[in-house]
Amino acid sequence: MESDAIKRGIERAPHRSLLRALGVTPQEMDRPFIGIVNSFTEIVPGHMHLPEIAEVVKAGVRSGGGVPFEFNTIAVCDGLAMNHRGMNYSLPSRELIADSVEIMARAHAFDGLVFLPNCDKVVPGMLMAAVRLNLPAIFISGGPMLAGRLYSSQGDTKVDLSSVFEAVGKVYKGQMTEEELGNLEEVACPGCGSCAGMFTANTMNCLTEAMGMALGGSGTIPAVDPRRIRLAGEAGRQVMALVSANTRPRDIINRASLENAFTVDMSLGGSTNSVLHLMALAHEAGVEFPLSAINDISDRTPCLCRLKPAGDYHIEDLDRAGGVAAVMGELKRKLNLEGKTVSGKTVAGFIAGGRVADGKVIHTLAKAYSEKGGIAILFGNLAPEGAVVKRSAVAAEMMVHQGPARVFDSEEAATAAIMAGDIRSGDVLVIRYEGPKGGPGMREMLVPTALLSGMGMDKEVALLTDGRFSGATRGAAIGHVSPEAASRGPIAAVKEGDTIKIDITAHKLEIELSDREIARRLAKLGGFESRVKEGYLSYYASRVTSASTGAVFGN
Repeated sequence: MESDAIKRGIERAPHRSLLRALGVTPQEMDRPFIGIVNSFTEIVPGHMHLPEIAEVVKAGVRSGGGVPFEFNTIAVCDGLAMNHRGMNYSLPSRELIADSVEIMARAHAFDGLVFLPNCDKVVPGMLMAAVRLNLPAIFISGGPMLAGRLYSSQGDTKVDLSSVFEAVGKVYKGQMTEEELGNLEEVACPGCGSCAGMFTANTMNCLTEAMGMALGGSGTIPAVDPRRIRLAGEAGRQVMALVSANTRPRDIINRASLENAFTVDMSLGGSTNSVLHLMALAHEAGVEFPLSAINDISDRTPCLCRLKPAGDYHIEDLDRAGGVAAVMGELKRKLNLEGKTVSGKTVAGFIAGGRVADGKVIHTLAKAYSEKGGIAILFGNLAPEGAVVKRSAVAAEMMVHQGPARVFDSEEAATAAIMAGDIRSGDVLVIRYEGPKGGPGMREMLVPTALLSGMGMDKEVALLTDGRFSGATRGAAIGHVSPEAASRGPIAAVKEGDTIKIDITAHKLEIELSDREIARRLAKLGGFESRVKEGYLSYYASRVTSASTGAVFGN
């Protein structure tokens, strides 16, 4: 056992003395030591209930013959970090989470790990740590938040955090009063859990289940549902089975399981951030996964679900309809079925019990919303290394669009122009210097897209950026444009009024300029100088690579 390094032999007497100070008994010295990696924090609604889940996990570990030790990681709430300098720290927190888990697990010689994530960057950060450490591991998320209920003279409406962001645009447009906004604000987030739609957190929790690293229901059972508590106990017991069988993350996470995850992602219409995170996970696992392969998967995978923000259903509805296993059951002819999962079953065994209980929420292949999946990767002279769009949330009339560029060098400048009424129908907003290096930190652009949606302009205006978008974003929002402006990608050469052509159906993103003119403009720019000169963001900017490779650290 790994833990023998701190408990076996005469020379480990000092270590055992310290363990005894923790209350470890002589009998427990002979048992596997299991790290409970908890991302609890009192500032993140999605995580505020994790201590309760952790206690049940620990009880499961003990009943399975292990000794649990809980420790914590950091966690950023993207909703609270949005639209101020806090968002610069959200994506960079992913690398810190992975590194901190590695440090704690290696320093204390754990034999296995149970990961308790929930919100946006915690899930991929923990997945990266799991595959890096390659110790027997299992994931149990905190679960999704229930949708809020807004009662009015028009009836009972289900709402969520994205409803509030979009309502801000309606207030600026004069379509909603501040009092009505306040009423919505009161009810949109009714309690603990990751925000209620198929936003980034819930996308990643569902994909963790799809790739085999979590038990069935981990991605969809609501945070307040007692089934989640029972699942936590089962996860604690199951990690002991994984330790006994010596089943490790790299036995589960490979090219086949990542293809499964992307396939389920396309069918669910998940967040564009999943591309960034699964590419980073592939890099961590040593799996070659070119960005272009995502289009191949998406083009052969039908979209079976329309969840918020693309539709009206929430994660609680997906759970009621059968959850991830039911979706995978519909897709089984398109999945790799022989791979291992933490349940001890193959993928085929895992989905065998999946049944669609509500065909309105999970469509059959024959009644798919679309023949192609929810995400597309665009290439062209404006994005030679690719750009990402959630096409399931794009209006039909914006799938092909051409318009003049409106160029902004920050999110704040673009937001001010939108609120001032300075954006016209047909425009293509270009927000640059917001990439991994340029931001630094690759901020989400939820505020400008939510304003456009709230103003009813999401079917008239496209937005593209070398930054990224929230999973709650809808409209023709194209992110991850690579190379980024700070790396002197073509997006840095765009000028006000340049004609930009978007063809999502053909995977194209072009600017009406010759290669020679783009090169000439870029040559005049000179080198990029980071806005941040000290602290973690300065270090991050010096190490981070392109979004097309997952924005991982380079050598």
